[in-house]
Amino acid sequence: MTYLMRKSGFRSDANKDTFASLRVPAFRMLWWSGVFSFMGIQMQFLLRGLLAWDLTEREGALGAVYLMFGLALLIFTPIGGVAADRFNKKSLIAGAQAFLALSALFMGIAVISGNGKFWMLLVSSAVQGAMFGLFGPARISFAAELVGREQLGNAISLTSLSMSTTRIFAPSLAGVLAGVALFGIGGAYLIAAFFSLGSVALAMRLPSSPPVSKQKRNPIKEIIDGVRYVRERPHLKRLVLTSVISIMFGFNYTAFMPALVEGIFGLGDSEVGFMSTASAIGAVVISAIVASRAQGLVARQIMVVCGIGFGIGVIIFGISPSYWVALIVVAVLGACTTGFQTLSSSISMSETDSVHQGRVQSMMQLSWAGFGIAAAPLGALAEVIGLRVTIVLMGIVTLLAVTTYWFTSREEMLGYNSTLS
Repeated sequence: MTYLMRKSGFRSDANKDTFASLRVPAFRMLWWSGVFSFMGIQMQFLLRGLLAWDLTEREGALGAVYLMFGLALLIFTPIGGVAADRFNKKSLIAGAQAFLALSALFMGIAVISGNGKFWMLLVSSAVQGAMFGLFGPARISFAAELVGREQLGNAISLTSLSMSTTRIFAPSLAGVLAGVALFGIGGAYLIAAFFSLGSVALAMRLPSSPPVSKQKRNPIKEIIDGVRYVRERPHLKRLVLTSVISIMFGFNYTAFMPALVEGIFGLGDSEVGFMSTASAIGAVVISAIVASRAQGLVARQIMVVCGIGFGIGVIIFGISPSYWVALIVVAVLGACTTGFQTLSSSISMSETDSVHQGRVQSMMQLSWAGFGIAAAPLGALAEVIGLRVTIVLMGIVTLLAVTTYWFTSREEMLGYNSTLS
């Protein structure tokens, strides 16, 4: 890692400010690659929901699309964690982005030609989940190698900031393009493919990353070793479980935004895009705030506050009486979900040795697999008991998960504080 930090331009005397990590040239390249990557991913994220609703007009179909994403993510994330520790991270990131570009290109051509089918959307969702599972752990652990443990929290927060910033533009761009006859959903998919290709071009300019793990053991044994590593560390285990449960249930409010906006409020694709943008604005604000506060006891406290706000926000979103009220709630939710996820990832990385970072981050990323897998049964539940009631239940589960984490971790957090004094 020391070699890679020197090669990347890391300076140990870097100023500890909000943008400290971006002074490292190699991390700056990785960051810009992420900007293009997140633009393509966020556009496809919204377009999947819009196309599924247009083809079926059923909440269950929305759930099925995200189920395919989640199942693929569940399978490939542990593989991605092992790969991040064993192979060149630059190649993993660039290769996965290339597949994402091909998937978006295929969907765009299929929709434009009038041949878009629901099963194609399911396959495309699975491809995106698989590729996200492969390059996600590599991107986070690569950032740690480029900037060092001292600036790790700042690097993760800035990565979250780039994701949040693209969420301001990507959903609005996708929603507006989807609602314009000249482009439509198919044209929006082609634009998403362009952004993914841009990410590939930038990733190819990154320095090579030598494997962290020199052992060539059975990949299954390496996955088991990563699980054992987390299980033997009580706080890390609780952190991973809380993140998985909270994102699995709470973040699914985003999957049902098209159903709420179009099915209940009677609005269109553009309004769905604007709602996603409101969430992103809140996310940008919190990302900038936590970038210089992503370490230590303060990070843990902010994470818990954001997690509680996450659960309460989902509950209020479910009972929102109008589009405008829901829009304001979603802006707050954007801040809470991003703060919770960014800080939980940063804290987990700070408590993990370099050999296991890829595998631990793959387990943290399983929260997104859970998000996709839970979408299908939640969609089916919404068709039985109603969309609003389902969203409220999602918020309650999230709130319970975070408050349980807080009550079971208070002594450890106080102990952490005492070790600093």
